[in-house]
Amino acid sequence: MSMREIFSARNPYFGVSVGVTAALFVLTAIGGFIVLPYAQSELKFASLWDAICSAAGLPQRTAATTEAPKSTPRLSEAVLTPALQARPSQESIGRGATLAQRCAICHGPIGISRADSPNLAGQYASVIYKELFDFRSGARTNAVMSPFAVNLTDQEILDLAAYYAYLPRLPAYHPTPQLPRPKIVIYGAPLRGIAPCGSCHGSLDNKAGSPWLEGQSEAYMKAQLQAFAAGERRNDISQQMRNIARAMTAQEIAEAAAYYASQPSEIIKATD
Repeated sequence: MSMREIFSARNPYFGVSVGVTAALFVLTAIGGFIVLPYAQSELKFASLWDAICSAAGLPQRTAATTEAPKSTPRLSEAVLTPALQARPSQESIGRGATLAQRCAICHGPIGISRADSPNLAGQYASVIYKELFDFRSGARTNAVMSPFAVNLTDQEILDLAAYYAYLPRLPAYHPTPQLPRPKIVIYGAPLRGIAPCGSCHGSLDNKAGSPWLEGQSEAYMKAQLQAFAAGERRNDISQQMRNIARAMTAQEIAEAAAYYASQPSEIIKATD
């Protein structure tokens, strides 16, 4: 058989060989120039042509881009000093009362919320100071609170903290029937590194910056525990709440929130 006959289209073996070779070439090209570039999740391409250019090592009309690294979330920089526990001046309380008129729509005209915002009347001054400071710095974010806090001065934050701490704690507007204390509140869960809630939030001890929780909104407390557990809220001191919330079950979070919401606030009379 002559060479002309071997490479002739009439030769069935030659036709099959060419067909198989062409098919392999096409599959290899698709895999190398299209499938593999798109398999790299860190790369984003504006078009199919950009993916082909990237695989071929050629300049692209629209350079392949990588996702910008997420900015590191800010942590709390608030410093809680003994001065926050000192008796505020009447002038500071008065200035805080004026500023608090802006807060009434969410937190109530006397610091008791009718919605699912925190009750602030009688809350520790260090707590309000820290949270406002964190909202201002961006360590804690909220669609309503962040724009409000961003323009507060240090003195205005102190005045607001003084005013709300001065108010008496009053019963909540939406109390629920009192519930028995769940185990997670009384004992914690030592094997999972969970301390009793009362070791920071009262009844056993109170840590600076830790709020009292009795009578607060169940929905609010549950949402905050879930945010700590998911890492969406990161302004806790030394990651204490994140470590605890991550170790809690969904049922324990729900039970703790429901229990504290059912407790009457300790009524404290304002002093002159």
